[in-house]
Amino acid sequence: MERTGTTRRTFVAGAAAVTGAGAAGPARASAPHPARSAGGGGTVAVMGGGVAGLTAAHELAERGFSVTVYERRALGGKARSMDVPGSARGGRRPLPAEHGFRFVPGIYHNLPDTMRRIPFPGNPNGVYDNLVAPREMMFARTGREDLRFAIPWPGHRPERLTLDELRRALTALLDTAVRLPVHEVAYFVGRALVFLTSCQERRDEVWERTPWWEFTRAARMSVDYQRILAVGVTRNIVATKAEEASTRTVGTLGEAFVLNALGRGADGPPDRILDAPTNEAWIDPWVAHLRSLGVEFRIGWTLREMRHGDGRITAALVDDPDGVRHAVTADHYVSALPVEHARRTWGPALRAADPQLARCDRLRTDWMTGIQFYLTERPPLVRGHVNCVDSPWALTAIAQAHHWTGRDFAAEYGDGAVVDCLSVDVSEWDRPGVLYGKTAKQCTRDQVAREVWAQLKAALNDTGSPALKDGALHSWFLDPGVDGLGTPHPTNEDELLVHPVGTFHDRPRSETRVPNFFLAGDYVSVDIDLATMEGANASARQAVNALLDRAGSTAPRCAVRSLFRPPELESLKRHDLLRYRMGLPNALDLG
Repeated sequence: MERTGTTRRTFVAGAAAVTGAGAAGPARASAPHPARSAGGGGTVAVMGGGVAGLTAAHELAERGFSVTVYERRALGGKARSMDVPGSARGGRRPLPAEHGFRFVPGIYHNLPDTMRRIPFPGNPNGVYDNLVAPREMMFARTGREDLRFAIPWPGHRPERLTLDELRRALTALLDTAVRLPVHEVAYFVGRALVFLTSCQERRDEVWERTPWWEFTRAARMSVDYQRILAVGVTRNIVATKAEEASTRTVGTLGEAFVLNALGRGADGPPDRILDAPTNEAWIDPWVAHLRSLGVEFRIGWTLREMRHGDGRITAALVDDPDGVRHAVTADHYVSALPVEHARRTWGPALRAADPQLARCDRLRTDWMTGIQFYLTERPPLVRGHVNCVDSPWALTAIAQAHHWTGRDFAAEYGDGAVVDCLSVDVSEWDRPGVLYGKTAKQCTRDQVAREVWAQLKAALNDTGSPALKDGALHSWFLDPGVDGLGTPHPTNEDELLVHPVGTFHDRPRSETRVPNFFLAGDYVSVDIDLATMEGANASARQAVNALLDRAGSTAPRCAVRSLFRPPELESLKRHDLLRYRMGLPNALDLG
């Protein structure tokens, strides 16, 4: 899965401290801004201040609309960073924490475009210039040799793609990265070529309904094949079990990453992270820029219902920070909440007005949550992401201080003793661990931390030179969105959309049948077909374009870029379309 996207210095410190003061009323900016006059516009209430909501506000404000964003918790949503309470000493800032580490691969195009348009002192390309590229990554094997390899960028140059060239490239990549038996590598490469040459219709209908486990014939293969190419790929890319994950989704993202590694159609390197905590390097500058465009923010305001009447949204019922209910009125409404929160606000009348809203009830979410370990010694880890492929809880991690260039971690954060932050994503919350024999949901918060630490050590300390030392562990911080751990009813405020077979067809469009109501979020149907910041950004652009059409605006439409499709493969896909319509399998599909 993606976790992507972060002043190197303190920048507009007050931008993060926007308040919920002020009465709710028409969603309008406090004053016009010269850059907003060309499009003419109306008032827009954006419900949700995550990546989707901030993107929608950005695009609308630039086109002359008066925008107010309503956010129940904190701007940035799941992408934000946050302070560890009570961790600051001696004039330093609090230790930085996060829902999960940010990851902005080169397959993204829409989000990087937005980042380039957010000013940042000293950066010609705005906050985009705060992205840095780790040059290596590692598959950490428990009790076995770790697989460490360089990320192929910028050594690869665009070349004309043929099936033989793709076969050689994929085989070389797998031989280097995973060291499976030759016949299993050859088989998996063959399956990859089947997907790469499949027409869109076959992808949408056949592969969307085929689990990745079945497509890759994982049941026939070795445990290593299953762990790395079936389970590992699905848990760490789409956070779904291989036995039920859509081949369309897994294959589409796998295709994009392979092409990125080959230098085709990429915005940049396959792996990019921010060079500072997310709010410092991205969210705070973004909020400051939006405020300069006239966008207003209401923080601590919780949407309860989108009220429908006479074929339109008549008001958004919102509770203010004191629990007082308000009816917010605007010309247009953009719902930019995560699907598990958004669908609670759609009443029977609104659902009846557009059946695609009711279909969203079939979309599924799961837990994928981060924990940070603060260390008094820098661990001798790979300078990039670590995938602990044998860990029961499907851990991925990155030591961040290496990449936060131009800063002294101990001098700037915490009590002066912490020199690094090991940020870990926990993708599997329903499988027993190694310490307590319990799932993550059954463990207390302290037990979760101990269990994750034990699984990290099992993966990283098994080569004779311990990378993680108990004596270097200063403290830890688990995402506060998780609550009730160790009780019969654990909850998670920040679940992740997952992609079981068939669910692609339940994802809604940004445009609804209600003329003043639009959807933005990583669950909305976009080309990338994955719960990502890129998907949230692209869906917001689609929502703005639909709003402009409905409003009759003459403002320029937002660019919405699709994933790269290599032109060299189009003839093979056209041939596959003929076979698909004749009821035949892909020409390369030998079973």
